[in-house]
Amino acid sequence: MANMSSESSSGVSGVSQLFQLLRDGVPRTRAELAKSTGLARSTVAARVDELMRMGLITPLAETVSTGGRPPSQFALNPSARLVLAADIGASHATIAITDLTGSIVIQRSEPLDVTLGPVPVLSWLVDHAIEMLAEIGRPVEVLAAIGMGIPGPVEHSTGQPVNPPIMPGWDRFDVPGWVRQHLDVPVLVDNDVNIMALGERATAWPGTEHLMFVKVATGIGAGIISGGTLQRGAQGIAGDIGHVRVARGVGVPCHCGNTGCLEALASGPAIARALRANGIAAETGNDVVDLVKRGNIDAIQAVRQAGRDIGEVLTACVSIMNPSVIAIGGSMARVGEHLIAGVREVVYTRSIPLATEHLSIVQSATAQNAAVLGASMLAIEYALSPHALPALVQA
Repeated sequence: MANMSSESSSGVSGVSQLFQLLRDGVPRTRAELAKSTGLARSTVAARVDELMRMGLITPLAETVSTGGRPPSQFALNPSARLVLAADIGASHATIAITDLTGSIVIQRSEPLDVTLGPVPVLSWLVDHAIEMLAEIGRPVEVLAAIGMGIPGPVEHSTGQPVNPPIMPGWDRFDVPGWVRQHLDVPVLVDNDVNIMALGERATAWPGTEHLMFVKVATGIGAGIISGGTLQRGAQGIAGDIGHVRVARGVGVPCHCGNTGCLEALASGPAIARALRANGIAAETGNDVVDLVKRGNIDAIQAVRQAGRDIGEVLTACVSIMNPSVIAIGGSMARVGEHLIAGVREVVYTRSIPLATEHLSIVQSATAQNAAVLGASMLAIEYALSPHALPALVQA
């Protein structure tokens, strides 16, 4: 492996240093790069030539000159390599191949039961990834990294699921190791809500330093970005708001073994259960969404109350982390403003004015693509990082 401390003009680390400036996609001339880095123009020219030889940057149309020959500009070549992004849900899977800016080149979604176990599910992922690459005429070797989200707690350092409640057979399974036996590139695995937060921020709120993404579906969880960095916590379960107790939940059992959890009252299955108790046919969260879209008053009121329950927990979160954006996503967000109205009602009423003065509580802009876009960001950030770039170059 290349010596990352080397600063020779031909060293990989020197090239990596220059590439970190260019990877944002903003075109720059050699003179601008020299000014930004403090390097000699001859050194910059040599490193630019090396990056073009690698295919990582590309020359753009010449810029306007104030006299003499117009200076050339250079920027990231988004199609130089590709990444595979995967969103593995409880009953579905979506995979996409994106370029180095996160733009989706090809995408595929299918029903897939995560309880089948890791080998069948990951085999599906590998087989479809190879098929999709062939479909767009690119070799497997073009992959720079794989990002993946799964519906359970993940030990970030190993990428292994840890006691995932709805994923039998996945506990401590070496997901990255198994995938790398078939697609030999770095594999990054995280909880699905965490990568949704990454996808939402990158797509809809770039530059926002403090954001929460709240997923309301079969379960309820949050992805937390603070100071521009995803916060996973000591054991990787930061944002597990679904098992915070709420006032209305006294005596209501939750599958975690406790009572009164937010998830036991405000998740899709919980809302459906409450409607059934009132004689309304609703077996799943999807049934609840359909009822709301048809204007069923009982369903609308139940969803609004679920929003209030979620707002009760988020009020505490607002006081603790002071986000500027709370984005509500997941399958239950398809009910539209009814859920969010309940959240806003409680958060804006109970939080101190300073905390909510510039707080936006909105529906997710990335909707069903939040996770796959976030998985792409996870893979890209790793593949193009100063730490990983030498291996990418050597490959």
